[in-house]
Amino acid sequence: MAAKEYPFYIKSTVVLFGLILLTYTLSNLRDILTPMAFALIIAILLNPLVNRFQKRKLPKIAAIVLAMFIALVLILGVIYFLSTQIAQFGESLPMLTKKFNQLLLMLQHWLETDFGVSIQKQVQLINEAVSSSKAMVGHTLGTALGIMGVVFLIPVYVFLILWYKTKVLQFLYEVFAEENSEKVADVLSETKLAIQSYMVGLLIEAGIVAVMNSAALLLLGVKYGILFGVIGAILNMIPYIGGIIAILLPVLMATVTKDGYTTQLLIIGAYAVIQFIDNNFLVPNIVSSKVKINALVSILIVLLGGALWGVSGMFLSIPFIAIIKIIFDRIDDLKPWGKLLGDEVSYEEQKKRPFWKKQRKDSVAEKIVKS
Repeated sequence: MAAKEYPFYIKSTVVLFGLILLTYTLSNLRDILTPMAFALIIAILLNPLVNRFQKRKLPKIAAIVLAMFIALVLILGVIYFLSTQIAQFGESLPMLTKKFNQLLLMLQHWLETDFGVSIQKQVQLINEAVSSSKAMVGHTLGTALGIMGVVFLIPVYVFLILWYKTKVLQFLYEVFAEENSEKVADVLSETKLAIQSYMVGLLIEAGIVAVMNSAALLLLGVKYGILFGVIGAILNMIPYIGGIIAILLPVLMATVTKDGYTTQLLIIGAYAVIQFIDNNFLVPNIVSSKVKINALVSILIVLLGGALWGVSGMFLSIPFIAIIKIIFDRIDDLKPWGKLLGDEVSYEEQKKRPFWKKQRKDSVAEKIVKS
C-alpha cells in the first residue's frame, strides 16, 4: 500500500507549527537548557581525555574527576588572569568616567546642533539601548537559576553525561531501526569530531588572536591593551558580530585617554589586518571543519541564538547548527536543507580560490583531535 502524500500547504503548516513550538520551548526553558548545552559540549571535549585515563587503568569515576579537575584549573587560570587585569582597570575607572562624560557631553551638543536631535531624545535612545542589552545578558545571568547553572549545574551535568555516555549511546542505537544503525554511528562519529575539532581550533585561534590584539594595542600605547586584546579574542568567537564589538572597546579607550583620532584609526587598521589574517589563514588552517556553514546562515543563527538565549546562545549557535547540518546530510529527505545550510564549493570553484583558502585535508584542530 502506497504511503499517502500530503499537499505542500499541509506539510509547510505542520513544519511552521513545529518551529513555533520549538522556539517557544527553547525560550521558556533557557535557564535549564543553557547549562545542559554547555555541559554537553564540555563533555564531548573531555571525553578523549577520560578515555585516555581509563586506558591507563584508572577507574571510570577517577578518570572523569581528574579530567574535570584539569579543565577547572585551566578555566580558573583564565579567570584569575582576567580578574587581575580588570582590577588594574578599576583603579583608573573614576578618571576614565570623568573623561568619558566630557566626551559624551560634547557629542550630545554636536548631535543637537548639527542633526537637530534633542538631548532628551538622545538620553531616551541610550536608555532603550541599555535596557535591550541588559535584557540580552539577563537571558543568561538574570535569574538565580541562571547563575546557579554556571556555578553548579554545568559541572554536575558534565559528570553525569560522561558517566552515562554508554547508556545514551545504546539508547540512540536502539531507538532507531536496525537498518539505520550505520547512519546513526556515522552521525555520532562525525558530530563528535566536528564539535571537538571546532572547539579545540577555536581555543587555539583565540589564543593567537589574543596575542596579536594585545601586541598591536601595546605598540599603539593603548592603556590596558592586554585586557582589551584578550576580551577581543573571546568576543571574536562569536562569528562576524563579535569582531565588530571587539574593535569598539579599544577605540573607545583611546578616545577617552588620548587626544586626536590618529590612534583610533591605527587601531581600526591593525584590527582589520588581524581579521584578514584570522579569516584567511588561521580559520582555514586551524579551525576549519569538514562541516561548513555559510555566512548568511551563520549570521542569522547567531542573532537567533542571541534572541533566544542571550550571549550564551550566540556562543552555542554555531556548534549546534553544525550538528543539525550533519544530521540533515545523512537523511535523504533533508539533504536539500543540509546543502542550504552549507558552504561547500565545487571542484572548479575550489581551483579558482586563493591558495590560502584552498581546502586542506585536515585542519590543525582535526589533526590534534584525531591523534
